[in-house]
Amino acid sequence: MNKHLLLSIALASTCASPIYAQTTEVSAAELAKLKAQISSLQAKLVEIEEQANETTSEVALNTQTLTRQKVTEANPVEVESEDGITIGGAIRSNYNYTSYSEGNKDRGGDFDFDIFRINVRGEIGDVSLNGEIRFFDYMRAIKYAYVGYQFSQNWEVQAGITKVPFGNSPYNSQNYFFSTNYYLGLEDDFDLGVVFKRSVADNWQLDLAFFKNDELGGVDGYVDNRSDRYSYDIVGSRAPGDGIYDEPTQPLGEYNTFSGRLAYHFEQGELSTEVGISALSAGIHDGDRRVGDYQAWALHTNSQYQNWHLQLQHSEYSYDIAQVDRIAVGAYSFYDSIAAEATSSTANLAYDLAVNFGPVTGLQFYNNYGIVYDKSDSSADTVMNVTGVSVAAGGLFTYFDWVHAKNQPFVGGSAAGNSSEYEQRFNINIGYYF
Repeated sequence: MNKHLLLSIALASTCASPIYAQTTEVSAAELAKLKAQISSLQAKLVEIEEQANETTSEVALNTQTLTRQKVTEANPVEVESEDGITIGGAIRSNYNYTSYSEGNKDRGGDFDFDIFRINVRGEIGDVSLNGEIRFFDYMRAIKYAYVGYQFSQNWEVQAGITKVPFGNSPYNSQNYFFSTNYYLGLEDDFDLGVVFKRSVADNWQLDLAFFKNDELGGVDGYVDNRSDRYSYDIVGSRAPGDGIYDEPTQPLGEYNTFSGRLAYHFEQGELSTEVGISALSAGIHDGDRRVGDYQAWALHTNSQYQNWHLQLQHSEYSYDIAQVDRIAVGAYSFYDSIAAEATSSTANLAYDLAVNFGPVTGLQFYNNYGIVYDKSDSSADTVMNVTGVSVAAGGLFTYFDWVHAKNQPFVGGSAAGNSSEYEQRFNINIGYYF
């Protein structure tokens, strides 16, 4: 810009100098016109200079931006995931029509509130947190509450009220009522301890666990009612004169339980199968001393072919307590009884169907069969068959179940019953999950 100005000034000075005036005769009007042209030229030169500077600055800025982009692509900045806890839950209601209650039949069935539950899960640092608490009209129960830590690529440890690794996983059933094993404490059972879980690697999966006692603190846990719990556990023994549903006069509890589950996964074309074995061993305490032992084992398989699912399981359990043939168990604020020893077999078949009926996106049709036999208390077999369909529609999940059973809890009987009659229950459980 300075060079252009000097040139303009020099030109103007030359035109107006005495020497130029002496050699060239110029009128005053022509001189004024010439000066105006020079001024216009100076202004245009200044404008061109400013445009050139702006272009240079823009090029420099673009160069810096491109340079930053290349550095970022070559050395990307890692964005760490934020810690946080996610809260969810469910609200469920239940309709049932039964064969074993005249009042229920006369009313055309009953529609009741089932549960309100809250779930929490998330991570703080490298530690995960999982919990679920359930609120019923008649009780409050913690299903699970544990922390987890992934200490290697394939191994995780969980500590707290966590699931006992046993049998088909995650459930040995597809219906709302679970299988007959649930009422024996052998399906979806949660106790207080620590579990080491090995994910599927080289087709093998292994869970090893130690539980100090049940989720309510064992035989002398500080609770008002030892039957206020989600999963079934031993709470006492049955003397010959005790009623099936009485609160036990002799409290008992399991403790120092060791549990293991080993499974092998393989595929053959579109057939995917898991074959496994489970076992557990525990002590039984009466509050003062060890009075017996508890063992259980199971063989189980879980297969899927296209949309079909098949589950099979054979289980045996034994409470080895002197002169005791019947055990008191508790759950859902309700005492019941089971044989001290028995065998259980289950078979479940299900079919998944994707649909597009308005909000309905998925159906699962199933038939779940279970039988408990060879009981140490000489009671009759427990049999339950559930035929039904579950319906997924957005946040709604609904079970439609037809239950045909004898000596089955919540279907007009007890696992220690002696009835030869089958009872029926039509049940609809509607849940909104969030």
